[in-house]
Amino acid sequence: MATVADIIRMKGNDVYWVAPDATLSGTLKEMAKRNVGAVLVLDEHKICGIFSERDFARQVVEQKDLAIDTTIRELMTQPVLYVTPETSLDECMGIMTARRFRHLPVIDDGQLVGLISIGDVVKQLLLEKNTTIESLEHYIWIHMI
Repeated sequence: MATVADIIRMKGNDVYWVAPDATLSGTLKEMAKRNVGAVLVLDEHKICGIFSERDFARQVVEQKDLAIDTTIRELMTQPVLYVTPETSLDECMGIMTARRFRHLPVIDDGQLVGLISIGDVVKQLLLEKNTTIESLEHYIWIHMI
């Protein structure tokens, strides 16, 4: 069974983040530049929140006068659930589905080592299933001879 460590090995451990006092405008520009749907909010290297496109969309609907210079501290989701490299992908899917999250930080021994998305999890699960299918096809082909 694949784990979060498998995803981190494949995609790397780059994590994009902003400070709590970053502005909405600056954060959205950075997310667009990096082509990411979420950024962690770090205060002195500790996770204090996460800000996603979904957070932005909800705030626009709720606050008709949302200022572009609003700080991310005011808009971020908190507290932040996280997983470890040993967490199974089935467990990640369960968390993401039940809590309606699309992103989970990865913490190892108290240190931030990555950020995974639901897309990363689905991609890894499909890769695992395809490998199993190919192995079974190979097994069947060899035993037919």
